Amino acid sequence: MLMTPSALEAFPYIPDLNNLPFDAMVTFVVGVLLAIMINAEAQAWMATLLGDLQVDAKDRFHFIPFLHMSVLGSLCYVVAGFGWPKPIEINPAKFSHPWLFTVLTRVTGPLANFLLANIAASMFVFMNLLDLDPVVFAMLVGVNVTTAIYHLIPIPPLAAGSLLTAGIPNLSPLAARLIYYAGSGLILAIFLAERLTGKGILSPYLNPLVQATMKFLIK
Repeated sequence: MLMTPSALEAFPYIPDLNNLPFDAMVTFVVGVLLAIMINAEAQAWMATLLGDLQVDAKDRFHFIPFLHMSVLGSLCYVVAGFGWPKPIEINPAKFSHPWLFTVLTRVTGPLANFLLANIAASMFVFMNLLDLDPVVFAMLVGVNVTTAIYHLIPIPPLAAGSLLTAGIPNLSPLAARLIYYAGSGLILAIFLAERLTGKGILSPYLNPLVQATMKFLIK
C-alpha cells in the first residue's frame, strides 16, 4: 500500500474526536508517545554530551514516555498534530558556550524526531515489500515529521524558540516557567483558532513542507 497524494494530505494527522476509528487512535497514540520520548531523551543526551552532567536528574534517560509527557504539549498533539515533552532541565552555566550549546540541546529534540521518521519510513518500505499493512509506520513517520517541522516555529517551548530564550542572561526558574506557559498558551490558542474557524494561520506555511518531506521519505 503506497502512500498516494490524497493519503499524504491526511498529514499532519489531527484526530477527529467525532469520528475516531480505533486503529487510527491506537497508531496515533503510539506515534505520539514515541515522538515525545525520543525528543526528550535526545535533548538529555545532547546536554550531557556538551557538559551538563546531571547524574541524579529524574527527567533524563529513563525512556518512559509517560514521564516525559507535558499536559499542554500532549493537548497540542490532539489540537494540531504536533507537540512537545516536559522541559528537560539544563544548566547553561555548565556549557562552555551557553547560548550555542543550549540551542543545540533544544534542536536535538526535533532532529531525533526526524531520525525516527526516517527509520519508520524504512520499515514502511520493508512492510510494503512483504505485502503487509504498514499503517503503524506511516503514522509514526507522519507524527514525527510533523513534530520536527512544527518545532521550526520560534515560540518557546518549541525548539526554535530557544533562539530567543537562550540569550536571556540569568533566567530565573520562575521566569522560565512563565515563558513556558505563555508560549504554550499562545501555540494552543493559534491552532485552536485554526480548528474552530477553519482558517489557516501557521499551518498553510508548514503543512506543504510536512507533506513534501513525507513524500520524499515514503515512496
